[in-house]
Amino acid sequence: MSEIFATTGTIAAIATAVVPQQGSVGIVRVSGSQAMAIAQTLFHAPGRQVWETHRIIYGYIRHPQTQALVDEALLLIMQAPRSYTREDVVEFHCHGGIMAVQQVLQLCLEGGARLAQPGEFTLRAFLNGRLDLTQAESIADLVGARSPQAAQTALAGLQGKLAHPIRQLRANCLDILAEIEARIDFEEDLAPLDDKSIVSEIAKIAAEITKLLATKDQGELLRTGLKVAIVGRPNVGKSSLLNAWSRSDRAIVTDLPGTTRDVVESQLVVGGIPVQVLDTAGIRETVDQVEKIGVERSRRAASAADLVLLTIDASAGWTAGDQEIYEQVQHRPLILVINKIDLVETWQATSLHLMKYPNTINQIVHTVAAKNQGIDSLETAILEIVKAGRVQAADMDLAINQRQAAALTKAKISLEQVLATITQQLPLDFWTIDLRGAIYALGEITGEEVTESVLDRIFSRFCIGK
Repeated sequence: MSEIFATTGTIAAIATAVVPQQGSVGIVRVSGSQAMAIAQTLFHAPGRQVWETHRIIYGYIRHPQTQALVDEALLLIMQAPRSYTREDVVEFHCHGGIMAVQQVLQLCLEGGARLAQPGEFTLRAFLNGRLDLTQAESIADLVGARSPQAAQTALAGLQGKLAHPIRQLRANCLDILAEIEARIDFEEDLAPLDDKSIVSEIAKIAAEITKLLATKDQGELLRTGLKVAIVGRPNVGKSSLLNAWSRSDRAIVTDLPGTTRDVVESQLVVGGIPVQVLDTAGIRETVDQVEKIGVERSRRAASAADLVLLTIDASAGWTAGDQEIYEQVQHRPLILVINKIDLVETWQATSLHLMKYPNTINQIVHTVAAKNQGIDSLETAILEIVKAGRVQAADMDLAINQRQAAALTKAKISLEQVLATITQQLPLDFWTIDLRGAIYALGEITGEEVTESVLDRIFSRFCIGK
């Protein structure tokens, strides 16, 4: 068995970020049969404080041999089964920083605990029935959430919003399997199987799985965010657009073309979706070696982006240079940003809007980035593209991840094969083969059916201490 699956013994880890002179509180978490004994050896509580579950005790952490003072701290006691892992858990709430928590952790390890593997506290919670696998994955999503919407979706998963429909679909499959197997074993004693009813039930289950699969793209957007590249000729206002959008001076803005020599990044949230905005160097032919490197990086950034903001200068209109850049990025979803619209007359602005731009441009937005105008319209255009092309689910509280999508896909394929088997009028034994495959695949999602390799893959991505 792998190390992460070997969940015997008492484990300890620092459960908070260790940042020099930054954290005000640092927590050392201990879980297992020796947790209370370790706490009683290290923690000295003055007065007549009661050592009982779900109480916080004030006192001092001392070295068990020398009695040297290590820290003034609080001790939180959570005895089984009313704890995160359903084991005895104690937490030492120390002063933040580096030294205090590291010294306390070392004393816990010397007292009989071992260092926890990544995600091992949550793994124990799963193995002890405290959480199912979808809830465990939601915890990781909550810790890594990059927007309020992502956090809300993770909380919904933690409350079982995904697990409940998956369990119901699996139970329906089990009911169908029981009906079929009963006919195999007791054919002479039971009424004939209603083939049409079985086909209808399986089709309904497959349809529900299809609905769940439609949330995958939404889930990826919430977890990893949208990568947006601002591209265009030099001096069309790309850096001004980034600064206006991010409400900062991330990029240097001058009247000189070619000021931006490298890709400048900014992290934003648009409509609950994390957005990584890349301000790129102006794309043009140049003999300047440094600028040439920046231009090449701009091209790579545009190729890797989920969405490209092709920015042009309204006073110049659509130029040959813009056409050349467009031809390089036309394979990506595109928004045309017509910037510096304040520099043209009304009739010119109207003619710009009526121009026949390439048909692969999804949206057209007018901005005056230097005056922070048009940003709301830009965000609206981005969300419209996202909703139209990447996010198909209306329920924003539910979003599956790649592992769950793979298992759902296997279940759907198995059910489709069952329907094909029925259509071909094959014996009932053949029906059960793929039906069992669907049941197993659905069980993989919540953890009713799970392998060591799956657990390794899931929990190795957690941080130590969680």
